[in-house]
Amino acid sequence: MSLSAIKFFFKYPRRLFSRLGKMGLLNWVDDETYLHLIWSPGEVGYPLDLKNPQSFNAKLQWLKVHDHNPLYTTMVDKYAVKKYVADKIGEEYVIPVIGGPWKSADEIDFDALPDRFVLKCNHDSGGLVICSDKAGLDIEAARRKLNKHVRQNYYLAGREWPYKDVEPCIFAEQFMSDEKAPDLLDYKFMMFNGEFKCSFVCTNRFSGEQLNVTFFDPDWNRMPFERKYHADPAVIEKPSRYEEMIEIAKKLAEDTVFSRIDLYEINGRIYFGEITFCPGGGQEAFRPVEWDYELGSWLRLPGIDY
Repeated sequence: MSLSAIKFFFKYPRRLFSRLGKMGLLNWVDDETYLHLIWSPGEVGYPLDLKNPQSFNAKLQWLKVHDHNPLYTTMVDKYAVKKYVADKIGEEYVIPVIGGPWKSADEIDFDALPDRFVLKCNHDSGGLVICSDKAGLDIEAARRKLNKHVRQNYYLAGREWPYKDVEPCIFAEQFMSDEKAPDLLDYKFMMFNGEFKCSFVCTNRFSGEQLNVTFFDPDWNRMPFERKYHADPAVIEKPSRYEEMIEIAKKLAEDTVFSRIDLYEINGRIYFGEITFCPGGGQEAFRPVEWDYELGSWLRLPGIDY
């Protein structure tokens, strides 16, 4: 390990524990102890309290330890969840699968895929290859990236229980594009005990600029806080089928304590993106920190008398 790496891990010890956890070297540590090891009071703004959590981020950590609904395994599986969503709200909201599933990227016949497609790992964050022109795709680089991700157990680094038993695979989705917007925006609905309380939109994700994250209340007014990333100063229009999106998010969040439901609006139609139970691993700092506690007050934990 280089001297600069040693200095980095000394400054941010939670990153070292996360790295060791991701490698499977801390499997012997129970979830609650491990979450304390990877928590960073300096970054989040306060110590972690799992006995009496009050903030949003702390309550997400509590849910990692205590909320083990077997349905969550299907809901975070990007491949298996498609059938679940189709049964719940209708197949027309599901982006079609055009290939797979494959256990390894070496099994993919790229010649059989269309000129544009998306390859995804079903069990993690970042295991993704977006191909807008197959003629320009570095196939070997794509295979290397996907094989690296498909071998990882996403549960190990952050102890997000829903991912623990997801059987990893790779699959191909239809490439989606909007005639009016070169960058697809996904609208992320934050559902607290099944109730819609706020949403956020990620912009400039593929532009080469700094990612922006902008929060909105249910009436599409900007909210006065940021979480890790800066809000986008540009105007972000409310999606034309916003009310329908809210109803879909409510249906998909029915059986959850907290969930984030991601939806797209593409060429005037709504499509499902994914379901997440612990956005940012529950460690992205709020500015100001008071909003971490405000969102925390919206979330009722099971088995606790409020």
